[in-house]
Amino acid sequence: MSELRRDPLTGGWVIIAEDRGLRPSDFGSVAAVKRGGFCPFCPGSESTTPPEVAAYREPGSGSNSPGWKVRAIPNKYAALRIEGELVREGDGVYDKMRGIGAHEVIIESPEHHRHMADFSIEQLSLVIRMYRDRVTDLKKDSRFRYIQVFKNHGSVAGAALDHSHSQIIALPMTPRWVKQELIGSKEYYALKERCLLMDILRQESQQGVRTVYENEAFFAFCPFAAKFPFETWILPKVQQNDFSLIQDGQIPRLADALQQVLRALQRGLEDPPFNFIIHSAPSKYPKEGYWITIDQDYLWHIELIPRLTRIAGFEWGTGCLINPTPPERSAEFLRQVLEEGAPPTGKTSE
Repeated sequence: MSELRRDPLTGGWVIIAEDRGLRPSDFGSVAAVKRGGFCPFCPGSESTTPPEVAAYREPGSGSNSPGWKVRAIPNKYAALRIEGELVREGDGVYDKMRGIGAHEVIIESPEHHRHMADFSIEQLSLVIRMYRDRVTDLKKDSRFRYIQVFKNHGSVAGAALDHSHSQIIALPMTPRWVKQELIGSKEYYALKERCLLMDILRQESQQGVRTVYENEAFFAFCPFAAKFPFETWILPKVQQNDFSLIQDGQIPRLADALQQVLRALQRGLEDPPFNFIIHSAPSKYPKEGYWITIDQDYLWHIELIPRLTRIAGFEWGTGCLINPTPPERSAEFLRQVLEEGAPPTGKTSE
């Protein structure tokens, strides 16, 4: 029987359509088609990209040349540009502002065919460290209110190139969906004087039915009101509202948790296209009453979404998503894949 579930963070509703009874094998393979030809992200092609803004390199290697391990560059086709003044305008009932921001690409490995799930803990730790360092740097610009780190894997999920990469966009405002999470967390804290996401972490850890993986520092689970099949969240076990606060000692543990979740999806679902998003607190700026309890009421986290279903007319019309696979079943399947240690079913490296 189908069930309506309310997301405690945003207040949105999701239909868990268990009557459809979809199992992992029912989705079929939607792995991205591999594209050949020239790749601007491969070593030796550095001159074809904008100059790097940061890189972790082998000793003795020069900027914008081979020898890098992780490389950050401005996006050649940026959605927002860093140059200029932030100008807000009104046009009757409409509001607009100049497209000021930043748009960067993080090239995660020099190896073209290496899937992020196949990265070593050391390599994945470098990627996470680069995320933190770039977010920390971008937060110094007072024009930017919110820094979004995200990854698109596979053409269905929006990736234009096969070479493993992720992106960072700095925005001059806090997006509405992020504000819904922040408001929900703030209201919960005002009522109970506890962090909602930390309470969710504790309850999910105790119940175990939606747990996917955990180590001493991070907890991965399929959320109660999962909007998509096999949607998985990763939360830190310490109170941190801002991803840029992650400590050096936490980074290898986050790399481990992210690696395990990615491997479970890769092996169990035939390397599906996916998005992952780091949800974090906005940049603070002087304003009376601005998120005054956010240090205690919010917890940064990663939301990882396999792209196995499509949003259609009902979802667009109502904002109510339909998930054909209960999160309890998704979590059980992903745990089983990790426990069995089965070899990958999709081609991930050459």
